[in-house]
Amino acid sequence: MKITQLTIYPVKSLQGIPLREARLTAQGLAGDRRWMVVDDVGRFVTQRQLPGMARIGTGLEEDALVLTHPGMTPLRVPLARPARERLPVYVWDDRCAALDEGDEARQWLGAVLGDLRGSGLRLVRFDERERRRVEPHCLLPGEQAHTGFADGYPFLVATTASLAALNRALEAGGGEALPMNRFRPNIVIEGGEPFAEDGWREIAGDGWRLGLRKPCQRCKITTVDQISGEIRHPGEPLKTLMALKPRLAFQGAFFGQNAILLAGEGQPLRVGAGISAG
Repeated sequence: MKITQLTIYPVKSLQGIPLREARLTAQGLAGDRRWMVVDDVGRFVTQRQLPGMARIGTGLEEDALVLTHPGMTPLRVPLARPARERLPVYVWDDRCAALDEGDEARQWLGAVLGDLRGSGLRLVRFDERERRRVEPHCLLPGEQAHTGFADGYPFLVATTASLAALNRALEAGGGEALPMNRFRPNIVIEGGEPFAEDGWREIAGDGWRLGLRKPCQRCKITTVDQISGEIRHPGEPLKTLMALKPRLAFQGAFFGQNAILLAGEGQPLRVGAGISAG
C-alpha cells in the first residue's frame, strides 16, 4: 500500500492545499487547521452553516496565510504579528484560547460570506500555548493526544478502495461518483480492500506510526461540492453510506478513520511512500 494524497486545511472548513510532502506533528500535519472562523461569541463556524466557505481558497507563504475568493482582492494575514487579542473560542464542547486576526480579516470575511444569523465573523489562530486534548475514552491505556482546530483528532485517514466502493453504490442508485475532497482527509492510502481501515489499529512508514482510534462520523459537509459550495443532491452521500456500511454500535454515516501520532514527530510523509497497516 502507498500514500496517494496529502492535504492540509490551514483554515477549518475552507479549501485545502494538496502537498507532495508534509511534516508530522503531534497536532496533525504541519499547517493543518491552525485557523478557524468564529461568530461573535467565539463559536466555530463551518460549511455546515455556510456552504459557501468551500469557495474560499487558502495558501501558505513564507510570511503569510493568504485567503482568496472569486472577485475579491486576496487577504494576506501575516504569520508574525506581535500584538493580537487573546479570546476564548469553542469547537463543539471544547473551550480553548485563540488569537484574533483583526478587523481587516473580519471585514473580508463579511464581504465574502455575509453574516451568520446576524452575527459577524472573525478569523482566529490557534494559540500554541493551548493543549486541546483528544477524547481519552477512545485512546488506548497510557495514550495521550492533542489537536488544533480539527473536529476532534489530529489526522483523518481515508482509502481509495473505500471511495471506489461508495461510488459504485452511489452510481448503482442513480447518483454521481464523488471526489475524495468531499471527505476532507489529510492522508489518502491506495491498496487493500474497501473499508479495511475500519479494522486497522495502526499505519506505519519509514520512522513513523499513526494510531487509528475512531471511525469518522460524517456530516452535512459531505453533501457540499468543495469547488462551487453548492448542495446539488441533499442527503448524499450520507444515505448511501448508512446503507452500505451500517454500524450496530453507532448511528450515522461513517467514512475514514481518525488517528493520532504514536511515533515520528518531525518526520516527513511523502506521496508515493509505502506503508504497512494492521
